[in-house]
Amino acid sequence: MATFPYKIGMLLPLTEQHCVRKAEFLDTSTTTSAGEVGGCAQAGLPPQAGGGLWCFSRPRGVPPPRGRAGPAWRGLPGPRRRPLQAAAGRAGGRSLSGAATVSEPEPPPPPPERRGAQSPRGTPSSPPATSQRPPEPPLRGLTPEAARPGPPRPSACAPRPAPAFTLERPRQPQQGRRRRIEELSRSSRERLLQSRDRMFSKFTSILQHAVEALAPSLPLQEDFVYHWKAITHYYIETSDDKAPVTDTNIPSHLEQMLVILVQEESEREFGETGPCMEYLLHHKILETLYTLGKADCPPGMKQQVLVFYTKLLGKIRQPLLPHINVHRPVQKLIRLCGEVLATPTENEEIQFLCIVCAKLKQDPYLVNFFLENKLKSLASKEAANATSEDIPKGQDSLSADTGQCFRPEELSGASGAESTESEEEPPQQIDDLSAGLDGLSVAALPEATVVRPNQDYNLVNSLLNLTRSPDGRIAVKACEGLMLLVSLPEPAAAKCLTQSTCLCELLTDRLASLYRALPQSVDPLDIETVEAINWGLDSYSHKEDASAFPGKRALISFLSWFDYCDQLIKEAQKTAAVALAKAVRERFFIGVMEPQLMQTSEMGILTSTALLHRIVRQVTSDILLQEMVFFILGEQREPETLAEISRHPLRHRLIEHCDHISDEISIMTLRMFEHLLQKPNEHILYNLVLRNLEERNYTEYKPVCPEDKDVMENGLIAGAVDLEEDPLFTDISPDNTLSNQEWLSSSPPTTPDHPKNDGKTEVHKIVNSFLCLVPDEAKSSYHVEGTGYDTYLRDAHRQFRDYCAICLRWEWPGSPKALEKCNLEAAFFEGHFLKVLFDRMGRILDQPYDVNLQVTSVLSRLSLFPHPHIHEYLLDPYVNLASGCRSLFSVIVRVVGDLMVRIQRIQDFTPKLLLVRKRLLGLEPEGPVIDHITLLEGVIVLEEFCKELAAIAFVKYHAASTP
Repeated sequence: MATFPYKIGMLLPLTEQHCVRKAEFLDTSTTTSAGEVGGCAQAGLPPQAGGGLWCFSRPRGVPPPRGRAGPAWRGLPGPRRRPLQAAAGRAGGRSLSGAATVSEPEPPPPPPERRGAQSPRGTPSSPPATSQRPPEPPLRGLTPEAARPGPPRPSACAPRPAPAFTLERPRQPQQGRRRRIEELSRSSRERLLQSRDRMFSKFTSILQHAVEALAPSLPLQEDFVYHWKAITHYYIETSDDKAPVTDTNIPSHLEQMLVILVQEESEREFGETGPCMEYLLHHKILETLYTLGKADCPPGMKQQVLVFYTKLLGKIRQPLLPHINVHRPVQKLIRLCGEVLATPTENEEIQFLCIVCAKLKQDPYLVNFFLENKLKSLASKEAANATSEDIPKGQDSLSADTGQCFRPEELSGASGAESTESEEEPPQQIDDLSAGLDGLSVAALPEATVVRPNQDYNLVNSLLNLTRSPDGRIAVKACEGLMLLVSLPEPAAAKCLTQSTCLCELLTDRLASLYRALPQSVDPLDIETVEAINWGLDSYSHKEDASAFPGKRALISFLSWFDYCDQLIKEAQKTAAVALAKAVRERFFIGVMEPQLMQTSEMGILTSTALLHRIVRQVTSDILLQEMVFFILGEQREPETLAEISRHPLRHRLIEHCDHISDEISIMTLRMFEHLLQKPNEHILYNLVLRNLEERNYTEYKPVCPEDKDVMENGLIAGAVDLEEDPLFTDISPDNTLSNQEWLSSSPPTTPDHPKNDGKTEVHKIVNSFLCLVPDEAKSSYHVEGTGYDTYLRDAHRQFRDYCAICLRWEWPGSPKALEKCNLEAAFFEGHFLKVLFDRMGRILDQPYDVNLQVTSVLSRLSLFPHPHIHEYLLDPYVNLASGCRSLFSVIVRVVGDLMVRIQRIQDFTPKLLLVRKRLLGLEPEGPVIDHITLLEGVIVLEEFCKELAAIAFVKYHAASTP
């Protein structure tokens, strides 16, 4: 029998947790051959009484094999064994290779032809036949010759006695199963190695921090230099460029560098630069970090660089951006932001860009460092102009290339910084610039139009890219950064923002796409009643909304983006705001909305008008409002003529829609004009009304006679007709009028703005004129409490005060233009807008109730304006109208005349009128349909409108009579 050269170590029972363990050799000088290992594997080992597996010890003095996680036979296939404690004392025919296997469920019992598998203890079993034994697989790490089965080599050791019994070797698994087990072992070994490396790196970092905490503190500069050199040494020593940066000490070193800089600044006076900061600036550490971040080596380094830049700019109080070794790498890092959407560094990118925007907001002049020079022109005309001898070449090139104005104290430093930057530009960027110049096809471009923007605004471009991020929070932060940039007061930055970037295109294109995404038909009530939208807060959940309707998500998105455009223009520098507003008008209002408003489909007209109405209500920027007004009404300010009312097609179409055959379209258009009149823009009222009343040619001029200079005692103007003598008002009784004392007692409470009336002007005649227009048999308000005239006084006083505040800056005259200076010979035309309103008012007895309410509401809004010509034309019953002219009072007089005729044909007119009023007020339940319901509702609206006009006239006279 072959001798066995090994010393058998102590038997160690293996548990499930230690079933895979390195086999160690005993300390001996004998060199183990592969054949001896193979012979050991073939020789059976008797099991111990307590159960367990054999384990060998490594010979002393023999080092373990490198890169191995276990013994040479660890990967050998073997039978799947059950947990060791449960398998102890079972059949002894188990191979030694089972010691290297992972605990797995017990396989089914072996077939009955296996001999010796169930031999009782102490009974020897005959060894299996040689022909039935499968060939031995080569041991891992041994040559095929060494692993080949055969007799063991002779050894100097004493021969080992034959065992009392033999172990039967189980049947070998199939080749595929063996391969899978080997692959599984290999992958497990690799994971263990990676886990060990990570744990070792973390342990090293913890140990380093502990040493730093216990070691004596070094000077800040030495500590700062140590951390920086630790980062640079990593790139010199490491050979694994695939390990993530989080597995290294780079983040902790960068954090310590930042802590040292903050500590150094806190220990010094403000504005004093310490040695650590000087080291950072002099050794261009930020430039090096930018290079590492651009290469993203190791993976995740770009994120660490962005965090370091952000914290450095945010925590250091002294201005860093003016330094060339700061703003140049910052500018380069800005170019890397927003290149690819949905990257893992998007959050760090937007934080970095926003901190740069915040720093520029604090010191706006710093924005000049971020306006990069570009080719200004490629035309031959500019080349000819560049040869001028009057301007020095250097000065011309500086002003032409930069296009910006430097302060006197900064000019030398800025020019020096630019020259240094040009000299120190990396060769790679110079090659890129050369390649870009070579790619320009100058000859193919027209001579007159080859003018390019002279500057590039990469900060804006990066933010614009991030506004398209699928992450809504990133997009909102990018919009906030853009709002900070457009508000900078630097003219050069504003010009570059609008001419060298695609900001205008982004705003208008997204606005147009969101508008086109709306459904073709949306209920106008839904558009009007949707909750107020603030940009950035348009989160909407269809499942949680009880008032959801089709298209609400798209409507909220559109209104939210329009609100952002409005706020952006409102906060922008004036030059930029004008350019942005013009772009919205040309690319969105005219290009997208106008075709929808000019269509002939009633459903399309209604939806587009409702959206225009909502936009009019929502806009707050004065510049955007101006462009919207020009879009709706045009820019004309000369008096209208009947032949030229369609000069501005959209204005003409919208005014015609106020008298549309569809009542819904008429109401929606009237509401749009009503809200438009409330906007603080002088051109609205002047374009619609005032330009036609400027010359007062609606009046009939009569030379003043000496006997007519004084006002009559009853307060009537000379030459005017007293309404009490008019045949239409012969039934006026003293009970229907109010005395002077009653009017004064009904006036608004005395305030500092409106002290007590001094009695200079008696307004009771004018007020009574409106109150007495409707005859007694057509009145129904005195039968219902709370519907008197005094209910309109407080509202009229508040609204008139608001309109006065709006019109205060327009510098309107306090009195009408003198008739001697007016062109009374010109034909009078009230204008297209007033013509439609007067026509509607003349049909008040035949129109639906809702239409009448809207028409009278617009007319009352017009009457509230404190312009003397509007007041005279709309609220003065005693004005001498020229032949063929009409005023609001004359229109109402004709309506009342028609009403008195029609009343005589209706039986029980007064009881029916009172019943209709109570139903409108909700005091009576709905019942059978009443005859002439449209007429009765029109009479009620007419009565209330006259009371409202009387209250407005009183409030305006009361305000005008106070000093």
